Amino acid sequence: MRLTVGEHSVRHIRRIVRSLLDEWELAELTFAVELGVSELVTNVVRHVPDRRCTLLLARQTAGVRAEVSDGFPHLPRRADEFDHDAENGRGLGLLDAVVDKWGVSPWPAGGKTVWFECGLG
Repeated sequence: MRLTVGEHSVRHIRRIVRSLLDEWELAELTFAVELGVSELVTNVVRHVPDRRCTLLLARQTAGVRAEVSDGFPHLPRRADEFDHDAENGRGLGLLDAVVDKWGVSPWPAGGKTVWFECGLG
């Protein structure tokens, strides 16, 4: 899906994710995939000036792969320490805690794809 996201987009995207996972009979992955997609799309809302992105959710043999791509050249990084009073800065730490693996693939001409995978069992 090619999107221009705003403050309320994440809630609608979570519904789409949930619907796909139900259709694919992968409901047990709902928590992790919804949280992961929510965090990545929220990063687009907060950090990408034009708020444009592409969301890909793909069924794999034993799970799901999600990708959120945008044309903004700055790469996300996981904070080593969290400010317990801050309202942000924990997203990639949460992602790391609930998915099997994740990463960032920079584009040669700027931009990036942030991806994660969740497997069954």
